[in-house]
Amino acid sequence: MAEIIQKDGTWTFDGDALHLTPGRDKSVSLLRKTLGELTVPLGALAGISFEQGKKSGRLKLRLREGADPLLQATGGKLAEPNDPYQLAVDSDRYGVAEYFVDEIRNALLLDQVPATAVDRYLLPGPSVPLSVSAGDGTASFDGERVRLDWNWKTEEAKAASGPRTLYFADIQSVEWHPAVGLENGCLRFTVRNAPTKAPPKYDPNSVELWGFKKDPLMALVAAAVQARLPHPSAASLEDRVPTPSNSPVKDAEPPTEPDHDALLRRLRELGELHKSGVLTDEEFTLAKQAILKRL
Repeated sequence: MAEIIQKDGTWTFDGDALHLTPGRDKSVSLLRKTLGELTVPLGALAGISFEQGKKSGRLKLRLREGADPLLQATGGKLAEPNDPYQLAVDSDRYGVAEYFVDEIRNALLLDQVPATAVDRYLLPGPSVPLSVSAGDGTASFDGERVRLDWNWKTEEAKAASGPRTLYFADIQSVEWHPAVGLENGCLRFTVRNAPTKAPPKYDPNSVELWGFKKDPLMALVAAAVQARLPHPSAASLEDRVPTPSNSPVKDAEPPTEPDHDALLRRLRELGELHKSGVLTDEEFTLAKQAILKRL
């Protein structure tokens, strides 16, 4: 097992999965604290890196495309402090961070985990029920319906329609755009057979997020809904009608004990890759050590 403990959080690798626990320091973002501990299966990882700085460094995980509904819903727009797959590392722990990276890379190499996209979510997304207030309204999701309630700052024509209840089977897609500078963002739901081009300020299926208040928690509502919609790799959304029970998230199969003969075959394969020059001496040594540990 490999572990690194920092004020920013604790990352633990048990051989099969990474457990990411946000720290309690005041510098840790509200989104990460609200999201809580994440368990990332090894098979969901595309890679890991460590960047050193003069005073602090940063561990970064790269997930396989389509593995996480949060990343799918936010489209790479999460600000660095809100990214749960990054960890700030103090300079006196650089050695631990480098060891942690080596352990993950060895495991990825040993298990032959590809860096290609996946066709189903490998993480479950935020838990429900979930309710967030920001901008001109409150968005609540209980797994079956989304409810949008307006506040006194909502545009009059939009508020006049009253609270909105969107049943999950009617939701075609969800999108989240953060407020950037003074430019407003939004949480928008596209409802089946009722498309609209109205700006979020007037759209009764959208919550407008104001630029002068950076509130990222609406991203969790978007991710919770996204996790229950058909995976992007599936057939066109117009051809599929999601239901509350039609969740693309599947329980991970229990890990099995490594097969002795399979490990020996893998060792021979690594030897051939080393002889042909595909693996460097260092890469071959690290991978061989990882296999011998399992043997």
